[in-house]
Amino acid sequence: MSRDPESQSVKEEAGEFRLCQDEEKLLVKQEIETTKEEESKPKKKRCKKNLPSCETCGQTFTQLRYLTAHLRTHKDGKPFQCATCGKGFNKQNNLTVHMRIHTGEKPYPCELCDKSFRTTSQRYDLNVHMRTHTGEKPFSCHICGERFIRKITFNFHVRAHTKGKPFACEVCDSSFNYSYDLARHMRIHTGEKPFPCLTCGKTFRERGSLNGHIRIHTGEKPHVCIDCGKSFARKHNLTIHTRTHTGEKPYSCDICGRSFTDNTILLNHVRTHSGEKSFSCPYCGKSFTKKYTLTKHLIFLQTIFVFSFLKSKNRINA
Repeated sequence: MSRDPESQSVKEEAGEFRLCQDEEKLLVKQEIETTKEEESKPKKKRCKKNLPSCETCGQTFTQLRYLTAHLRTHKDGKPFQCATCGKGFNKQNNLTVHMRIHTGEKPYPCELCDKSFRTTSQRYDLNVHMRTHTGEKPFSCHICGERFIRKITFNFHVRAHTKGKPFACEVCDSSFNYSYDLARHMRIHTGEKPFPCLTCGKTFRERGSLNGHIRIHTGEKPHVCIDCGKSFARKHNLTIHTRTHTGEKPYSCDICGRSFTDNTILLNHVRTHSGEKSFSCPYCGKSFTKKYTLTKHLIFLQTIFVFSFLKSKNRINA
């Protein structure tokens, strides 16, 4: 029986087509297996030998500009110096904000009151201030449930429960909740007064004292008594004054039980029991228990000096 040449040719082509399909499937399978093997291999980590690193702490960085910024965080890496007080900063932006302390610039005003602020990112900033208007108190004490606007106030409150004051003064027996409180206290012993008045040159240990002093020059008295309308340059003075209306005297003498509206008055009173005389005259050496008495003494000496000077001048002219 003879075969049809045309049908034979069709069968051969069909066989070749199946063979091509099988080869293609095999190639695809091999490619998939190769890909899986490559994915299963552990990826090589980028070699850190050639990365820029800090010679001080050894930290590495992916780019040189990150290393440059990091170097400024070390103690001696503060290239941006304040021309007024000499304080150094590792960023230009921090220096710009700092300069507003000296210039008095406060470019961020509150839309609900007349207060303005130097920056929107400080501890006592515009964002925190807005909570006084909205009533928001995001910090809650887990011990008593009391809520606070500022985190720093919340931290002070929590430590009042635990009675923890880890920062102790090496000169006296005082201890503090925070390191900056200790640093501020140490200025009492060292005599450092880093906050100068740009108007008269007088210096102060604390920035708050400087701000209160500046109001002597400007005449500003923003703290007003709601009972009598009397105004004060400092909030502390308003607080003491308010106690004259309420009759509150929270500071008591442990020796005689007498109470006072202000802690300073109590300290002066306690010296009357101990006999301590902390205020000495620089001219005659006489000591006093109260600063006010020393001031009166100095005025008296000044009067005598002026009188003696005028008297001797008249004798010369005669």
